[in-house]
Amino acid sequence: MALNIIPRQARRTFLLGIAGATLLLAGCQTGPREPIETGPVEPPPIPGAVVNKVAVIVPLTGPDGPVGTSIANAANLALLDTGEKSLRITVYNSAGPGGAAAATQRAIAEGGRLILGPLLAEDVRAAAPIARAANVPVIAFSNDEGVAGNGVYILGFTPDQSISRIVSYSRTRGTSSFAALVPTGLYGQRAAQALLGAVRKSGGRVAAIESYDRSKASIVAAARRLNAKGDFDAVLLGDSSRMAALGAPAVKAGPYRLGTELWATDRTIGANASLRGGWFAAAPDAQFDKLVTRYRARYGKTPYRLASLGYDSVLLAVRSARNWPIGRLFPAKSLIDKDGFAGVDGNFRFSRDGIAERLLEVRQVTPAGAIVISPAATAF
Repeated sequence: MALNIIPRQARRTFLLGIAGATLLLAGCQTGPREPIETGPVEPPPIPGAVVNKVAVIVPLTGPDGPVGTSIANAANLALLDTGEKSLRITVYNSAGPGGAAAATQRAIAEGGRLILGPLLAEDVRAAAPIARAANVPVIAFSNDEGVAGNGVYILGFTPDQSISRIVSYSRTRGTSSFAALVPTGLYGQRAAQALLGAVRKSGGRVAAIESYDRSKASIVAAARRLNAKGDFDAVLLGDSSRMAALGAPAVKAGPYRLGTELWATDRTIGANASLRGGWFAAAPDAQFDKLVTRYRARYGKTPYRLASLGYDSVLLAVRSARNWPIGRLFPAKSLIDKDGFAGVDGNFRFSRDGIAERLLEVRQVTPAGAIVISPAATAF
């Protein structure tokens, strides 16, 4: 069964057997566009190459090893599901000796012409100049917008987009003034900036923003400072559901509780009574749930939520396979499609600055878990 997400234009589809369901990566070829990356003239084909090599660079050891392994397994599963024979995946450990830089050098030396990963922003920064010098695109799993561009594309879920979506939804429900509790550090800074930008764009106002370090005493104190700064209709709890649940009870009654994409990783979020009724925006889960079934059948365990990034990144490579001559550079122009693609995490597209723009749904926290109250759009 073919799913025509964007009926205006013909598109190639790949049917993926996920627990008897069809997953689709949809895209279309449009007019010529300039690629994000710059680099040397294309080198000659790799002598004797019979497949195009794709490198997956993730942590396989250390504290992030389980997440990296889950992503790598999902990437291999995507290749098996599509049945694409022109690609070969090799996994490299970004947490091994020499880190991501050494892994990237080895991947390119062994013929890798597309890099999927790394996961952590600092690893992307280490890998990017090496890949750029070889004119090899990087599709990273990071959510740090600061590492995107100039040959680096990021698939990770960013706070900017989830906050923009939830602010937009809140405005349709009559909310006009917003406040926020955000953690100190880069994520909190970006969450605060995203809120300010989204509220300004929507014509609302931001009443106050307070920051805290990641402790119960600090977030409760920040909530009390927030309460003293006047009235607001909604408060963004810009942190994980665990931290948000510590701060929410200290916020005065009345304002809507809003979350970020981090809440989507908590499948037991309904157990946090203080977050019930709260809203957050996230990628649709329907196709991921099917991926979980397939993953369990093959690997005997449940994947981490970020495994979908590994799966979808391989779908992108498969979609480009027909226009990727063996041994040549990866056709990076194919990544910049204004109509976007469909994958496990719903519809998305890369902007010209290399950031994955996503169509997100809005969910509400209930005692039984999170339910969809505003579905994701079906096209950009």
